[in-house]
Amino acid sequence: MSENSEFRPGPATGIGSMPGGDAREAAKSVAGTFEGPESGMPFLAELPARGPGADMIGRTAGMLAELYARVEPSGWRLGDRPGRDTKRARSWLGEDVDALEEFTQGYEGPLKVQAVGPWTLAAALELRNGEVALSDPGACRDLAGSLAEGLREHLADVRRRVPGAEIVLQLDEPSLIGVLRGQVRSASGYRTHRAVDRQVAEATLRDVIGVQAGSPVVVHSCAPDVPFALLRRAGAAGVSFDFALLTERDDDAIGEAVEGGTRLLAGVVPGTDGPLSDPAGSVMGVRTLWRRLGLSPGLLTDAVTLTPSCGLAGASPEYARRALAHCVRAARSLADNPE
Repeated sequence: MSENSEFRPGPATGIGSMPGGDAREAAKSVAGTFEGPESGMPFLAELPARGPGADMIGRTAGMLAELYARVEPSGWRLGDRPGRDTKRARSWLGEDVDALEEFTQGYEGPLKVQAVGPWTLAAALELRNGEVALSDPGACRDLAGSLAEGLREHLADVRRRVPGAEIVLQLDEPSLIGVLRGQVRSASGYRTHRAVDRQVAEATLRDVIGVQAGSPVVVHSCAPDVPFALLRRAGAAGVSFDFALLTERDDDAIGEAVEGGTRLLAGVVPGTDGPLSDPAGSVMGVRTLWRRLGLSPGLLTDAVTLTPSCGLAGASPEYARRALAHCVRAARSLADNPE
């Protein structure tokens, strides 16, 4: 096993986003579901329904060090100074951290916070000319450096607020595959930006991950074809993904990741309202994958954390609570019957 074998996020967790706009209610729900390491890993809830600045891009833009962004009709655009949009994003993040601190008094164990990763951010944040930062390699480097420093400060703040927590950082990278394949469209929509070299993409992720000393990093993507091997080489302690999107093409990469000590955060519970199967049914596919890979059943609970398939922002508040609780029950079923 690698050094990542020390990473123990617990049996279940959420992706990050929650419905509604009440920070205290979201924090109370999360903390009540994941009360300790035996049930799973609580997380800093994100509430995008509040509007620009609470969305994933705006929230992370507000964390950047010495870079600022504002809302334009086309999306978020980098600017020279912090304006009302940056201030609103920072205010909402502060409100969320306040609520987290309130409902995690005395908590000890892993605690997850989320932010957009450098490549999804570069594919979304616009430069002054209206093209995304991805169009300019120098802008990508500056953005990654600013993100790394901003995250370092953010994690230090959460660590002070919840002193018993072992902070885990999740980088959301839904656009990474599009970046690697040259599928990100230009501002005109008539062409796509050149594919980023995989070694450059890996090195940038490694640089951002490396700055977060003492905090394991999980990379999340609910898109198909997650690049498990690239993320593992970049230093990710865990990879979070929608289990339903896996194909047998992923088998070798997943097997290598598990044997290398990388934690799998498998999204097995639907992220939008609908009927929930019994807990044992939710993990049937995980057991099937394990047998197909020829991995030891004893490794299963050490290697796999269960999550919803993606964020819960589009769900009803009642369903979001049920989905998180279902992840905990499904993880218990997996532990009780690993075969």
